[in-house]
Amino acid sequence: MKFNVQSKLLLTRLNAVSKVVSNKNAYAILDNFLFELQSDRIVVTGSDMETRLTTNIEVHDVEGSGKFALDVKRTINSLKELPDTGLTFEINDETLAVKVSYVNGYYDAVALNGDEYPEKAATANEVQQFSLPAKSIASGIGHTLFAVGNDDMHPQFTGIFWDIKPDMIVYVASDSHKLVRFRQTDVKPDFERSFILPAKPASILAGIIDSNSEESINITVDESSATFENADYQLSCRFINGRYPNYNSVIPEDNPYTMAVDRQTLLNAVRRVAVFANVGGLVRLDLRPSEVVVTSQDVDHSTAAEETIACEYNGEPMNIGFKSADVIDVVNNIDCDGVYLKLLDPARAGVFVPSEQKAGEDLIVLQMPMMI
Repeated sequence: MKFNVQSKLLLTRLNAVSKVVSNKNAYAILDNFLFELQSDRIVVTGSDMETRLTTNIEVHDVEGSGKFALDVKRTINSLKELPDTGLTFEINDETLAVKVSYVNGYYDAVALNGDEYPEKAATANEVQQFSLPAKSIASGIGHTLFAVGNDDMHPQFTGIFWDIKPDMIVYVASDSHKLVRFRQTDVKPDFERSFILPAKPASILAGIIDSNSEESINITVDESSATFENADYQLSCRFINGRYPNYNSVIPEDNPYTMAVDRQTLLNAVRRVAVFANVGGLVRLDLRPSEVVVTSQDVDHSTAAEETIACEYNGEPMNIGFKSADVIDVVNNIDCDGVYLKLLDPARAGVFVPSEQKAGEDLIVLQMPMMI
């Protein structure tokens, strides 16, 4: 086998595919990329058995066809050290000796037999195919991924719940301390379906689609898995088993007291004060009609901080505590100038919403308080 490919293009695609590969694989072959030479394209695959990512790269001066596997880390590290140049791959079909030549040098390696690489799992008979705009998927994942939990005892909280309805798509994520619900009402799927997409493929999917493009992502879903495909990549993954809780039932609908504050001002204040917080990261908000006092302290280390910022607050004075890291994550993922914090009392969940919802979007974040 023989083919030519541009080094920068190959490195870019391999970097994306490498995100799938686990640091600890059950099978040694999964420490490798699978290369499949097909006509004028090289198809590169990475997998951890649960998630599989494939990319198609145009190549030139092709001779022969077949499969071979190359070590992920060594292949990427070698490409990183090369300038943007043409590469010629020559693979001995019998010994799998690989020679990679470039303008003023070459390196040798030995590939593994590509036939040993696990095949893609078969798709169930009953499948559903549909398309969604890439920017809608990127927005849905971007607004929810930060809230995904990592507790293996509650696997349903380690992914993003896609609740597809005829007139909208709802993305939900929770770590049991915070919950984010992001509705897209400008997308009309015209059918109902739901599944829990694990955090790893969700993150990879967000990285391989262009949120600024007008492209569509083709999606194939069966009972246990999904495949997302665009012009350059094909991502397949298994769903998380389990029933997702009724997220709407836990979101307060009648928190009567509202604090309106500049998003960036609040974010900066919490970040500065959080430096002096205790191990739990407790930050206290002392709400008053025209200002909020943000405080923290660490008794064990004799540190404390306080900062006052302007706000509009329509309730009785209230002191409420939140974990600083959670507040930073929540406020940082609201992409407008202002933020509302809706409250009932210091023991009940606070609700963060943007001061202005974008057209076709509805974002709400539920945050549990900490005991002061």
